[in-house]
Amino acid sequence: MLRRFGIFFALLGALVITDVVCAQTAAAPAQEKPKPATAPAAPQEQEQAKPAAAPAPAKNDYSNGDNWLCRPGRQDACAVDLTTTVVAADGKMTREAWAANAKAPIDCFYVYPTVSNDPAGNSDMIPGPEEKGVIRAQFARFASQCRPFAPLYRQITLTALRAMLAGNPIPADRVLAYNDVLDAWNYYLEHDNNGRGVVLIGHSQGSGVLTQLIKNEIDGKPVQARIISALLLGTNLPVPQGKDVGGAFQHVLLCHSATQTGCVITYASFRANVPPPANSRFGKVPGDGMVSGCTNPAALGGGSGALHSYLSAKGSIVSTASKEPGPWVTPAKEVETPFVSVPGLLTAECVSNPGGSYLAVTVHGDPAGPRTSDIVGDVVVNGQVLPEWGLHLIDVHLAMGNLVDIVAQESTAYLAGKKK
Repeated sequence: MLRRFGIFFALLGALVITDVVCAQTAAAPAQEKPKPATAPAAPQEQEQAKPAAAPAPAKNDYSNGDNWLCRPGRQDACAVDLTTTVVAADGKMTREAWAANAKAPIDCFYVYPTVSNDPAGNSDMIPGPEEKGVIRAQFARFASQCRPFAPLYRQITLTALRAMLAGNPIPADRVLAYNDVLDAWNYYLEHDNNGRGVVLIGHSQGSGVLTQLIKNEIDGKPVQARIISALLLGTNLPVPQGKDVGGAFQHVLLCHSATQTGCVITYASFRANVPPPANSRFGKVPGDGMVSGCTNPAALGGGSGALHSYLSAKGSIVSTASKEPGPWVTPAKEVETPFVSVPGLLTAECVSNPGGSYLAVTVHGDPAGPRTSDIVGDVVVNGQVLPEWGLHLIDVHLAMGNLVDIVAQESTAYLAGKKK
């Protein structure tokens, strides 16, 4: 569980990574500032003044199973209890079981968001409760449809972000984080893929890293034929307004149906009645005529659709910065499962307005009814909701059931296409 970690820093980390990737996509590197003229040093002085080059970080060995949070057929971070209590509008509570599919015909490759509280600027390769907790919250459920692969990587940590905010930055290497994921991807392709279709899944920092991976290694290359889809969630993916491709990617389009393959599902979520304010960094991208891509997993063809959410039953899976959920039903009954589903309570629609392009989530609660009439997931600091963050904490949770169902339909379409 990730409750011990400050969400403000986690979210900032997500945005830092996302902004970096978008900037790298849209702009050339800045020119180095000219150095002041000085008298040239004598050769001996030049040698003495030259700093020793820092040793390059050792590459991870992804043949070592310890460097993976999830791999097929193991008792690891993906082998967790995902049992869910389904709470109907009339207050009736039923239990929904879950099981992985050991014979899943496709694969999923997941890169997790900013979660590490390790003391250095980049995380180590020893998984803590934060890495394991986010797997349970965001990825393990996909194992009902695909073989799960989730590499550890030396991501930028919450510690580095705290230090930056305090004005005492510590070294943090975003290239190291990307190169780890690249190495894990290449190992997977060489040793595990065997021509199988694969779904890429990321959230926040993970989505930023995957965006760069797709841009550099997949977009327009032969391996793109193996990409069933990319779920790039909680990020800002640039696309030209009114188009499906041409911003971050040149050949990977936005998805418009669950039978379309080789495409991207992406969104950032906000409450429909609390749209992104002027200071929001989600739902907006730089560049004239560019918008942040939004594809509604509840209605890929457009319009509004019902969200099939899997929410934390007790407290926040993600952070203490979100309010604690109240009783799920009245009179209160104990929920013993880790997740709760609330059919009919939530719908979503992609909207575009002066606030940005985003997934607008509507809560259809009945305050007089026996089931809870609202959800938690807003960022709360010192008792105040920060609307600029929207529902970033639960981007994945809100549409988890929809996303799993889409992956199932995409898998069928992809495999049918291979047989032709």
